[in-house]
Amino acid sequence: MGALGTGVGGGVELSLYNIAQEMLRRGHSLQILAPVGSKLAQLPIIEIPGNVQIIAQSQERNTPTIMPDNSVLANMWEYARQVQTEYDLIVNFAYDWLPFYLTPFFEKAIAHFVSMGSLSVAMDEIVTQVAAKFPGTIGFYTPSQAATFALNTEYACLSSGVDLSLYKFCLHPDNYLAWLGRIAPEKALEDAVEAAQLANIPLKIMGKMQDEDYWQKICTTYPNAPIEYLGFLSTSDMQQQLRLCKALLMTPRWVEAFGNVAIEALACGVPVIAYRRGGPAEIVVDGKTGFLVEPDSVQGLVNAIANLPQINRSNCRQSAEAQYSLEALGDRFEHWFKKIISQKILL
Repeated sequence: MGALGTGVGGGVELSLYNIAQEMLRRGHSLQILAPVGSKLAQLPIIEIPGNVQIIAQSQERNTPTIMPDNSVLANMWEYARQVQTEYDLIVNFAYDWLPFYLTPFFEKAIAHFVSMGSLSVAMDEIVTQVAAKFPGTIGFYTPSQAATFALNTEYACLSSGVDLSLYKFCLHPDNYLAWLGRIAPEKALEDAVEAAQLANIPLKIMGKMQDEDYWQKICTTYPNAPIEYLGFLSTSDMQQQLRLCKALLMTPRWVEAFGNVAIEALACGVPVIAYRRGGPAEIVVDGKTGFLVEPDSVQGLVNAIANLPQINRSNCRQSAEAQYSLEALGDRFEHWFKKIISQKILL
């Protein structure tokens, strides 16, 4: 749905980058296929031309699967088919119907890392079919994400991780909040803006501007809100802003598969205030590393903001170190990859 490095892929871009660099550190060889214009520092990318897919979360549950002419997705999988014998495993990060449909036609094993919860009937059906025919080859971030697909066969829950050395701990924050993510309706940024206005505390907003009309509507609805949009920042620039905030607000209207921004905040020692929905509810320890509030409750966000002095920021960093390091991430994925490869050999 877009070139790597542009931010359009959201958290899955960070996941792909971190998994790839950790596999390389462990001595594995890999190649990344991505649309033309993709850039991920020091990682080997083959750029594939073609037209990108429509973003899945912008479509209805019963929308038919549509392929554009000269599809970049189709071109990527045709390339993968041609070179598959050179590799032990193909790993699919695309939340699209085609890779799942093509799975039985490949000689090499394919690991599918599903980056979002259930969004369409067609995707649910094809994921279920592949999970039944190739048990254990479907991976999710969290159990709550996996539950949206209601699978009755084996699958993996792999969580996520970050390079902790890139996130500097901050014990004494400045007086502002942060919101980080794609600016799109399903992220419900307007709830964070309203909460910041009610709490009378500035809110710094960072992330890909995916829906300009949506952003303008927020600005029109809350003309006096103490907000500042900083743009889509590099990890270095982003963490410099994030680490100094009092808390990160997470306000998804949908079931987030995980929420990489949550562990980025924890790595900086920043408490996370999130709706008790999806992945964030499995990351945040209520009352210890942040607060979980009733989904869609702006007043719940305001109440949590008022209780921030109760949170020890050192607990946040320790949580990230214990569960979300690159080493821990690499252990989970390497085990999953090896298990899939060994199962394929036995077949």
